[in-house]
This record gives sequence, C-alpha cells and structure tokens, in this order.
Amino acid sequence: MDLFNQLAQDNHEQIVVCSDKNSGLRAIIAIHSTTLGPALGGTRMWTYATDEEALRDALRLSKGMTYKNAIAGLNHGGGKAVIIGDSKKEKTELMFRAFGRFVDGLNGRYITAEDVGMDVRDMEFIRMETKYVTGVSPALGGSGDPSPVTAFGVYSGMKAAVHEVTGSDSLKGKKIAVQGAGHVAHYLCKYLAKEGAKLFVSDLFEDKALALAKEVKAKFVKADAIYDVDADVFAPCALGAILNDSTIPRLKCKVIAGGANNQLLDQDKHGRMLIDRKILYAPDYAINCGGVMNVGAELSGYDQARVMKQAEGIYDILKQVFAMAKREKIPTYEASNRIAEERIRRIGAIQHLYSGTSNLSGRLGELSARGHA
Repeated sequence: MDLFNQLAQDNHEQIVVCSDKNSGLRAIIAIHSTTLGPALGGTRMWTYATDEEALRDALRLSKGMTYKNAIAGLNHGGGKAVIIGDSKKEKTELMFRAFGRFVDGLNGRYITAEDVGMDVRDMEFIRMETKYVTGVSPALGGSGDPSPVTAFGVYSGMKAAVHEVTGSDSLKGKKIAVQGAGHVAHYLCKYLAKEGAKLFVSDLFEDKALALAKEVKAKFVKADAIYDVDADVFAPCALGAILNDSTIPRLKCKVIAGGANNQLLDQDKHGRMLIDRKILYAPDYAINCGGVMNVGAELSGYDQARVMKQAEGIYDILKQVFAMAKREKIPTYEASNRIAEERIRRIGAIQHLYSGTSNLSGRLGELSARGHA
C-alpha cells in the first residue's frame, strides 16, 4: 500500500498505529475528519488476515463515520479504530487498558465507542485510562448498549422508505426479511412484530436466528436463502458488502432498509443495479445513525427520551434524501452523500471565527469524575 497516497485519496487526516508487546495489543486508529468536531466512532475487534486489511477497514470505516455523523446532525467528525484479534478468545483487561492509553494520547481528537466484537465491559476497561470514550454503563454516566436506539432509528427510517414506495408508512402486514439475529436485529424485530409485520429471520448462526424467530413469531430462513424471500422490505442487519453481483438479481423486494454498515459492495455499480431493478435503497449510514446519536448524547448529558426523539427524526432525514434523489435524478446514496458533504462544507466555512475554548473537555472531565467517584 502507498500509505500517503491512500490517505490523500479520501482526505484522511491521521492514522495511529498502536502496539504494546506486554498486552498483545495491535490496533489502528484512523481519523478521517475533524471539521465538524472531535472524531467520534467505534472500536471493533476482528481477526484480520493481514495488517493491510485492517488498515483498509479502519480507513473505510472512519470515512463512513464522517458522513454518518454529518447527516445525523452531530458536531463530530469521523474516526474509527480496529483491534486485531479474536474477540472470543483474546480479550484481556490489559489489552483494552493499553488501548485506552493510546486513545488518551490523542487528547480528544478521537472519541471511541463500542463496535463489532466489543461490549460495554470492554469500553469500561478502556475508560479506566481515558475519558475519551462513550458507550459505558449507566452506572458510570453512560448509556450502555446503543443497539436499542440504532434499531429504533432503522425502524423509523424503514417506515419513511415504505411511505416513499407505497404512500403509507404502516408496516402492518408487510413482509420483512431480516438478515441477522444480533442485537440491532433483535430490537428491530421486536418493533416490527409489535406493529404487525410478517417477519422472516436468518443468521449465519442458526441457533440465534431460531431463537429470535421463536420470540417474535417469525419464519426462520436459512442464511443464504434470505435473498430469495418474496418480501416488501429486505433489512440487512449483519455483514457488509452483501449487495453485490450475485445477490441483487435474487432480491424480490421493493425496499432495502437495514442496520448493517457498508451494504453495497461497490457503491456506484451496485447502487445503480438497485435503481435498474426499481428497488429503493435507504443509505446505510443514514438509516443506522441512531447508534452514534446515542453515544454522542453522552457527551452533553444523556437523556434517553431526547435520544429516542432524535432517532425518530431519521424518518425526516430519509425523506429529505429521497426528495433530493428524485429531484436531482440521482441515486439515494449520492443524495445522502451530498447532504452530508454540504453540512461539512458550510460548518467548515465558519471555523476561522474565534469561539474560545470548547466545553467538550470540561464535559468529559465531569463524566470521568462522576464515573470514578
């Protein structure tokens, strides 16, 4: 990899390689942009095949967070961290505390949270070494698992997408194929079942899918067969890059609206394939931004009712995306990108105005003191 050309390609600001032999830590922190404010984005733990693969993932995910935070209306830029390792076998307190020291060394340029392979307990180990962390338990002044808010945002966005196609946002009786049975999918299915949707559930881990299907009275579907379900809505809530050359021709839905990140393998090619098939795509980072709304709210004093109202607003965000796409005759992902980029441009244009010291450090210090009282 030509490192500096790679960074310049997407205007990344900084990468930090974190290595600690004592704890076994191998991690990468990527900061894409701090135009809107300190970079906010989760840390994931994954068994990458190569260090280059880990770096590419960190760069790709951090850029995605810039757009997600922008369209969510947050005063944060985009960043992401990856820890190289098996989250089922290699987690230790020492590793996460070592990682926390690296995060702290950035002095607030990057604020972390939980992502794939991480949980609230892991974030609390990180928090022992830095105040620049969110997604910790309510006992420490945090909000805990952001999945319920992410799922509610996806639910609200799905209603907006269905309204765009049918003229009604009711999901009662709608056939919805949910790919994945993790935390976000679990909460999403509960919202959908409560409204009376007809659910189909799959997961690579069949026991998880079977348990969820039983709980919400859904039909269990084998993992690869979920693309063939005759449904009104396909909701990817697991892996990324699942909309590709082989899967898109199999889809029998009118709407794609789910919580997974990076759903399109190739944004331009596969986004246009969906248009050709007359399938409305709810851009992933717009519909699933409820989670970052949730952790971002911890930095200004967490209030669950306020955050749920904010996540409900994803309905209006997507209506704005769909309206621009229709007006400009562009794909929905391009409309979403334009809206995010315009907000970054406008706010970036006032950065030269002196505004004194940000109160973010003070708020983080307050949370830290409360957590360690």
